[in-house]
Amino acid sequence: MNRRQLLACAAALAAAPAHAQAPAPELTSVALATPLGRIVIALETRRAPITAANFLRYVDRKLYDGAAFYRASKPAGSMMDNFGFVQGGLQNDPKKVLPPIAHESTAVTGLSHTDGTVSMARYAPGTAQAEWIVCLGDQTYLDADPSDPARPGFAAFGHVVEGLDLVKQILVMPTDPEKGEGVMKGQFLLSPVPISSIRRL
Repeated sequence: MNRRQLLACAAALAAAPAHAQAPAPELTSVALATPLGRIVIALETRRAPITAANFLRYVDRKLYDGAAFYRASKPAGSMMDNFGFVQGGLQNDPKKVLPPIAHESTAVTGLSHTDGTVSMARYAPGTAQAEWIVCLGDQTYLDADPSDPARPGFAAFGHVVEGLDLVKQILVMPTDPEKGEGVMKGQFLLSPVPISSIRRL
């Protein structure tokens, strides 16, 4: 290779962009105000755009003002404060709920139901509206199974970055043994924990 060719190669290398790493997940944080203290959730607005945007619509319209944590699910007989999930939302208040959203599978988003993950509660896929859970401990059975269409999983869309200790307090609060139906019987809190507001940070 002569000098002219070497200079041409050097110029081409200088002009070529450096190898770019994959962009970091884009997150939008929101703060929940409760009597127990502040809980901060980082929403996966890039990896789970449909579900995160739905949550933010409720936040921006202040529809979650006056919501509550009202359900605590843990293994039968367990008093552990670090395994199970708590559920919050509007309890299907018809004056506040928005239309259902499309199901955003973890097989597509790449997210998983690990400790601190926030995920949409639903009935059938495509029915999620305003209710959501916070996982305590890894709950990966809630993930989609790409090899089994009968297991679409739930739509994870964020994670708690501050106040997970407060969520653990909610998990072990007393529940009403008679309230609820089916698998939810006995999981509703005797005294729901109010969420006075949720705001973007």
